[in-house]
Amino acid sequence: MPNAPHSLTAEDSLIAVMIAISASDENIRTSELVTIEAIVNHLPVFASYDADRIKNVAQTVFDLLTVEDGLDALFGLVRETLPKTLFETAYALACDVAAADGTLRESELRLLEEIRYELEIDRLHAAAIERGARARHMTL
Repeated sequence: MPNAPHSLTAEDSLIAVMIAISASDENIRTSELVTIEAIVNHLPVFASYDADRIKNVAQTVFDLLTVEDGLDALFGLVRETLPKTLFETAYALACDVAAADGTLRESELRLLEEIRYELEIDRLHAAAIERGARARHMTL
């Protein structure tokens, strides 16, 4: 496993999930980065978050995604540092980032499914979260 700092905060874990979904298709789009930035700047859960940490969190995610079982290690860190009360929040943020560019790719859908499983998101709750993300990212 790479030299991933284990000092992730709960906010870092939310960031890590958003970065992972953005990187899932090996092409991080500007719309996804803008969405992550907007989320960090506006949601109450990030009110006291130091945005300068994002770069290090991103590097940790990238490092993990390049090693065997890195995704499992990432989910382990997320489950360890994120309160269960924020598991649905993590899924909602992942859905928003995945929907940001207007297209859900197969790799993003697979990772969303994995996030649902790893964070034990109830199927009905997941469907409601997904529907909300879809509604927020509709175009004319």
